[in-house]
Amino acid sequence: MFEQVTHPFLPVYDDECTALILGTIPSPVSRENAFYYSHPRNRFWQVLSAVFDVSLPYLLEDKKKLVLDHHIALWDVLASCEIDGADDESIRNPIANDFSGLLSEAKIENIFTTGEKAHKLYGKLCRKQTGIDAIPLPSTSPANQRISLNELINAYMILRTGTQIT
Repeated sequence: MFEQVTHPFLPVYDDECTALILGTIPSPVSRENAFYYSHPRNRFWQVLSAVFDVSLPYLLEDKKKLVLDHHIALWDVLASCEIDGADDESIRNPIANDFSGLLSEAKIENIFTTGEKAHKLYGKLCRKQTGIDAIPLPSTSPANQRISLNELINAYMILRTGTQIT
């Protein structure tokens, strides 16, 4: 069943952030918990903790600290859309977030998208505004089980080293 969703929470960033990670739009579980990648089976926080060799964060403040300590901003490509549950492929009528404020306040050098749909939507709706090409990363969603945890960690290692491990 399609639902009109408006992004319910603010981006996470400070003026020291040099990287921006963008998903599509928060899942129902993330909207309920009012924070990014909140589904218990989403591997995002597990991947980042492995990439940066830190303890897995459980509390919202610890998650914010993890990304900000590593100069990473979090947000989503979309401000609103119609979507069926958490199925990115079902997205209709997408409206992009306005990145001008974040980009003027932070030192963003690289933008990463999590998943194919986020990458496509960013290219179609945001690239012209930001002037920055996005680097696609695989989705950490529970729906993306075809990629192992180690493969995800290797792909996301670009956040730490500047290159992906193959």
